[in-house]
Amino acid sequence: MAQSKLIAYYSSPVGKKVFTGVTGLGWFLFTIVHMTGNLSYFASDANAYNEYAHFLMSLGPLLWALEIGLLVLLVMHAFLGVGIYLNKRKARKSAYAKYASKGGAQTKQSLSSRTMIWTGLILLVFLVVHLASFKYGTYYEVMVNGEPMRDLKRLVTEKFQSPFYAFGYTAVVLLLAFHLRHGIWSAFQSLSLTNPRLTPVIYTAGTILGLLLATGFFVLPLYIYFTGGLP
Repeated sequence: MAQSKLIAYYSSPVGKKVFTGVTGLGWFLFTIVHMTGNLSYFASDANAYNEYAHFLMSLGPLLWALEIGLLVLLVMHAFLGVGIYLNKRKARKSAYAKYASKGGAQTKQSLSSRTMIWTGLILLVFLVVHLASFKYGTYYEVMVNGEPMRDLKRLVTEKFQSPFYAFGYTAVVLLLAFHLRHGIWSAFQSLSLTNPRLTPVIYTAGTILGLLLATGFFVLPLYIYFTGGLP
């Protein structure tokens, strides 16, 4: 009975928005951790970046479980997002020449909200390319304090010396900021964690967090491209 109620809730318009918000926030938290790891490239210890990557790999089954969990969240988020978009399209018999917001400022209709599906799909394609290029890219090995480990720093430095990777990566993380601008506020609204007075604050915070996250990501490829990277 409880399971059937959960499925019914999951299938409802409200449930879909709630699950989309939860899965989106899960990935938002992951991107913060991932960005922090990326910034270890600039640490005073030249081995910090490789040691960080080696530590993650040493987690073994725990890392695999985390990766599977992220994959499940991603599939759910993408599936629900596409479903919500298609339902909205189906509900509209014709495209509007001008977007009007029935709920006033509370609905936060904007270019970022109307392009969530497209920025999301671009980010999904980018993720596949990103994994193929780095996680499953060329394996270089380096000795650090007598221990062999993957020289991911060398691979990252090589990749971002290419304008395709450096500027392509930068463009996509800017789209990520654009996606988060509406996504963070939408998640809070779906989870009933906002009210009319807090709406402007949360929406502004989402914009700022998205820009900060994007800056944290694109500083690495641009630095490497224009300076050649760290040894």
